[in-house]
Parts: sequence; C-alpha cells; structure tokens
Amino acid sequence: MGLREGRWDHSSRIFCPRPKSLLPKMMNADMDAVDAENQVELEEKTRLINQVLELQHTLEDLSARVDAVKEENLKLKSENQVLGQYIENLMSASSVFQTTDTKSKRK
Repeated sequence: MGLREGRWDHSSRIFCPRPKSLLPKMMNADMDAVDAENQVELEEKTRLINQVLELQHTLEDLSARVDAVKEENLKLKSENQVLGQYIENLMSASSVFQTTDTKSKRK
C-alpha cells in the first residue's frame, strides 16, 4: 500500500485523506488572471506615484515662485517708500509747492 496524502485525526483515530487538489489545473489560469490583475494594479500604482511626484514638483515650483514674488513685493515697497520720501523732500524744498498766505502778501 502506497503512502496517501492526508492527516490523521488522532482524537478519533481516523485517517482523513486530503482532497485531490484542483490547484495545479486552476493554478495556470488563475495565476495568469492574478498576474494580469497584479500588472494592472502595478501600472495604476506607478501612474499614481508618478502623478504624485509631478504634483510635488509643481507645488515646489509654485512655492518657490510665491517666495520670489514676496521678495520682489518687499523690494518694490521699499523702493516706493524711498521715492515717496524723495518726492516729499523735493516738494518741501521747492517754492512752487509752498503754501502761500495771501493775507500776509496783501498787507
């Protein structure tokens, strides 16, 4: 008598044969389906990862641009203050822009 695949149920002393596995027959077809499904999943994950990386780079670029614009804005504000003060100084030094007191000139 040859060896049979299975297990002994020691509590009842009964040999429980292992059912013949359908795995070898199903394995090829199922594995092909699983491989195809895994390939689709892998492609989708790769696509999503690439999309996330692209969005991260875009965000980094936009953040850098915002920082550059903030710096330019501060620089322009400072220049405007300097120019404003310069114009104010010119106006105060010029007699054209001096307020005149018409009563004092008439006397």
